[in-house]
Amino acid sequence: MIIILSLFMARPLLSPLLVSVVALLGFAGQPARAAKPVVVAVDGTLCDLTRTMAADQASVVCLIPPGGDPHGYRLKPSDRQAISQAALVLHVGFGLTPAVSKLRSPGTIVAVGEVALPNYKGSDPHVWHNPANSAAMVRVIRQSMSSVLPSSERALLDARAVPAAAVFNALQSWGAKQIASIPASQRVFVTDHKTYSHLEKRFGIKEISMLDSHTTGGVLRPSSLRKISDVIKQSGAKVIFTPSFPPSKTLRRISKSTGLPIASNPLYGEGVAAGQSAISTATLNICTIVNAQGGACDREGAQQLDARWSQIR
Repeated sequence: MIIILSLFMARPLLSPLLVSVVALLGFAGQPARAAKPVVVAVDGTLCDLTRTMAADQASVVCLIPPGGDPHGYRLKPSDRQAISQAALVLHVGFGLTPAVSKLRSPGTIVAVGEVALPNYKGSDPHVWHNPANSAAMVRVIRQSMSSVLPSSERALLDARAVPAAAVFNALQSWGAKQIASIPASQRVFVTDHKTYSHLEKRFGIKEISMLDSHTTGGVLRPSSLRKISDVIKQSGAKVIFTPSFPPSKTLRRISKSTGLPIASNPLYGEGVAAGQSAISTATLNICTIVNAQGGACDREGAQQLDARWSQIR
């Protein structure tokens, strides 16, 4: 090495071949790094859980962006390319994203929600709205990723799983306190479609999913409108929540019929909100419900939970 470098300094116009030799000698003895395994996470909330668990040990590709609709999602060519290179493909399951029924991958495909909740027989696939379910999904992600990482790296993965589950346990306690601040007669919230039954069950607040409960195929006939209006007026609800802005024509009709305003903030039922994490989206949804229904939400506590989540490495 010393001789070659001396020659190089004496004759700056050495051939490219000698430069190549120098380069090869300079890197001699350094072991080649194995490529990181590719992990595809189909659904929005699952994507954030997977990225947090993977840290820098895997290359995580997320298919459905924040605000995307998993129910009607169609795979793009770039999605299929990522899936074809994946060592692991993760999706929630329970029919949340019908497009995954057509997935083909050389890697392992795991329906994380179905593995985490083997005894769930309900029809609501939005299982992550119960923090205990999300903690169970973290454990499934850890187990699934462990099989595609080198054995020497699994301890780091296991170490992240502990604080990740702890944050969801803390979210559960925090959420219960927020819901408890709502007057008992007003612990109800009105949505268009059934999305929050897992939150409802965990925190003891009733979800009135208007279109699922009182229409056929979502068609709002005059008789359906009357039924919905009667139920809402007697429910203790203060607002009607929308999943997006502007609210649909159907929600505006219901709002006019009941006299209840459309909530000024949407609920994010299908995944993470833009620029948010799984934790901050969960606290945002809970605070939106609590504040609209007459409770008082602890925003400082919510920020502390999100900070704990973001610090997991």
